[in-house]
Amino acid sequence: MIPEALQHLAHRDRVMGRLIQRVGPCTLKPANRRNPFEALVRSVAYQQLHASAAAAILRRIKALYAGKRFPGPADILATSDERLRATGLSRAKVAAIRDSAANTIEGVVPNSRAISKMSDDELLQRLTTVRGVGPWTVEMLLIFTLGRPDVLPATDYGVRRGFAMTYGWPELPRPRDLLEHGQRWRPHRTTATWYLWRAAELPAGR
Repeated sequence: MIPEALQHLAHRDRVMGRLIQRVGPCTLKPANRRNPFEALVRSVAYQQLHASAAAAILRRIKALYAGKRFPGPADILATSDERLRATGLSRAKVAAIRDSAANTIEGVVPNSRAISKMSDDELLQRLTTVRGVGPWTVEMLLIFTLGRPDVLPATDYGVRRGFAMTYGWPELPRPRDLLEHGQRWRPHRTTATWYLWRAAELPAGR
C-alpha cells in the first residue's frame, strides 16, 4: 500500500514528491496491539508536550501497575488523583484519563473489535464526547493505532511547520489552508502527514 501512496503523492504534488525523495521510505507502522483505551491515554499524555516528556510520564504511569503491560480502565479508576498527578500528569489530564476509563467501561469508547468497523467520522463524533479528547487526540488514534490511510491533523504544529518549510511559506498555514491543499493527497493523507512531520525534523539546508 505504501508504494502506491508514494506514487500517488508524487504524481499529484511535485513538491511532496521531492520531499519523499529527501526523506526516503515511509516507516510508519501502526501499533495495533494497543486497545482504544490505551491509545486514548497515550494521546492525552502527549497533548501539548514534547515527545520525550510525554514518554517519561507514560513510563511512570505504567510503573504504578507492576506486572501489567498497561493499566486497564478499572486500574485507573482505582488509583488516587495524587498518585496519577505524581507521574507528571496535569489535573486536566488526570480528569481526561479518568473520563476515558469510565467511558470505556460504559461502552462509549468502543473495544478493539467494534472500533475497527467504525468510520473515521463516526469515531470522531463518538470519542470527542469524552472529556479532554478533541479532534487531534482522535486523529492520533486513527493514525498510530488504527492505521487509517486518509487522516490529516491540520491543527498539529509539527504538520503545519513541516508544510511551511517544505512549501516555502513564511508563516504556518492556517488549518483550513492545509486541508484545502491536502485535498490533492487523498486518499493517502496519512502518508503525507508522516512526511510533513519528517520535514520539520530535517537539518537546515538539507
